[in-house]
Amino acid sequence: MSKLSRPHSFTRRTAAALIAAAVTLSTSVAALADDKIVLRVGDQKGGNRSLLEISGQARDLPYKIEWSEFPAAAPILEALNAGALDVGYTGDLSFLSVYAAGAPIKAIGGTRSDPKTQAILVRADSPIKSAADLKGKRLAGTRGGWGQFLIDATLEKTGNKIEDATFAPLGPVDAKIALLAGSIDGWAVWEPYVSYATLKDKARIVSDGEGLTPTVTFIVASDNAIATKRAAVQDLVQRLNKARLWSLDHLAEYARSTADLTKLPEDVLLSAYTAQKTSPIAIDEAVVKEIQAASDRATRYGILGKTLDVSKAVDRSFTASANLN
Repeated sequence: MSKLSRPHSFTRRTAAALIAAAVTLSTSVAALADDKIVLRVGDQKGGNRSLLEISGQARDLPYKIEWSEFPAAAPILEALNAGALDVGYTGDLSFLSVYAAGAPIKAIGGTRSDPKTQAILVRADSPIKSAADLKGKRLAGTRGGWGQFLIDATLEKTGNKIEDATFAPLGPVDAKIALLAGSIDGWAVWEPYVSYATLKDKARIVSDGEGLTPTVTFIVASDNAIATKRAAVQDLVQRLNKARLWSLDHLAEYARSTADLTKLPEDVLLSAYTAQKTSPIAIDEAVVKEIQAASDRATRYGILGKTLDVSKAVDRSFTASANLN
């Protein structure tokens, strides 16, 4: 082979290799394009998954949702903190409790319910007639969340100290059993537990959250999902907002469909949904200010271990241009 032919031969070999590499690369890119982004979403039975499906917002997703069902919001937050989920939802104070502990998460959207649907319940035969009678009683609720906050805020409102009642940290299932058994005097809880207890167990409401609690439920995402799956997360937030607006105009259908999924009585769910009037919210300055006030109060009660800057716990960009009407 002549010296002059070697460069030509090398060029041909190089070109062939580059073409082969380009074909391989293009095939890989095409495969990736066909592979939808997967959002790992934490849910509770009868929660956001069913709402999306019932409203029709689960159709034609440009990504795949990998749903995981949990019995309550607390393990959803634990999974988000551990990096096992991308998105979940939880009450405002429960979110702040986990965020305060250093969890790499942000609130990116949410809903608001009527604060009167958070309530302190007593048995039908209880001698407790009003919030003022809660002094010295044993009261159950979720630790670090709405239950504990409502108990403390109610005691304070009636001129008592939070130490003037005994707090029993119980989840809804255990608290319901304890109330019916008489081992606690009152139970601070939310819907649909309130409707179930009043309609089926004849419990009475002695106080509610009006003027005391924001009653906001946050859509929460991990910092990693916000950074790497933003478009999919944004789309999910928009679909959840649209689904929630749909539910307000279709309460009976929503209750009927959710009853089939959860096996809860349809009349209980219709009562709960009608009372809650749950609507999507934009995380704006007013919401941040409201949650900041609740956060500061929770710190004063000892529910939160330190003062938080709520503006750093939220990402307003996901609902900045939301049309929630």
